[in-house]
Amino acid sequence: MPILDKSKITRPEVIKALELQEKHITQAASLFFKKAENLELDFTSLWTKVMDANARWFKGEDVLGLLSMEEMEFLARFHRNAVEFRSNEMQKITSFMTNVKIEAVDLDGVPAEWEIVPGASEDKVILYFHGGGYIMGSPNVTRMISVKLGIVTKVPILSIDYRLAPEHPYPQGLEDCISSYKWLLSKGYDPKNIIISGDSAGGYYASLTLVKLRNEGIPLPAGAILFSPATDIAITGETAFTNGPTDPILADLGIFWWNECYLAGADPFSPEVSPLNADLTNLPPMLIQVSTSEMLYDDARRFVEKAKKAGVDITLQTWDDTIHEFQNYDVPESTEAFLKASEFTKKLFG
Repeated sequence: MPILDKSKITRPEVIKALELQEKHITQAASLFFKKAENLELDFTSLWTKVMDANARWFKGEDVLGLLSMEEMEFLARFHRNAVEFRSNEMQKITSFMTNVKIEAVDLDGVPAEWEIVPGASEDKVILYFHGGGYIMGSPNVTRMISVKLGIVTKVPILSIDYRLAPEHPYPQGLEDCISSYKWLLSKGYDPKNIIISGDSAGGYYASLTLVKLRNEGIPLPAGAILFSPATDIAITGETAFTNGPTDPILADLGIFWWNECYLAGADPFSPEVSPLNADLTNLPPMLIQVSTSEMLYDDARRFVEKAKKAGVDITLQTWDDTIHEFQNYDVPESTEAFLKASEFTKKLFG
């Protein structure tokens, strides 16, 4: 039973963007199942199982442990294939990628890529963590956001390819994020010339990286820019469930198992795991952008409220009636959001 209420998605720009995404996912799935190694499980039965559990999860039922490791790895592979395909197709039809220099780099064992736009600063950098629910995504997948951020800010992007669950659960992806920041420091970058950014799960990693760096006494970056960040791995926010009918990106993906395989037994309420539960004092200035109609709205809102109480210079910018990670889509809010991110960057870098 679908959670999304399509009657609530009425804006032509959003509908068009979603139709294009659905087309790409359908094409990706067709190619995926042409490979013999992807026929090891009955996907139709598995997806029916996931959707049934998803509906139960939205009703508050406990579905922990429903999927086997084999099933989770298979689903993760399916999702990874879909998002990589979509990103490749989108990059073919966008003009802004034309003059961007993409350069692979190894950050002492952590794969990453430089995304450098014409006229980019030579001494500043935005360290970017891609989204993907901890189970999928890559620097390639997130270029529709990260490269645009580089274009509007005129700052080079260093986008890292952190390890993914379920093969690499907590804290391995986080370790890669922290290591990438330390690598920048080892290369002589001034912390005041670094901004950490990320979308969705990448926003989670960005905020938790700040907490970990502060705890280790490592000089913090100038600030952070988070797009629709996850901050509560325990998923206690009201909108995680009430906004399901208005979230066409997350509602019907079956995200109930993503956190489970990422945690691999770790305590989701621990301040070491969920940024929302951490001590947020002495963190640098932060900008958070989110849609009020997406499931992660409360993750952003509650994090900002707690950070403000801790004395953090943090700004929450919201848009109504749009989608999770709307910066990743061709909708009017995306342009406005990037301009605001550029203003925030200029304020930090002077």
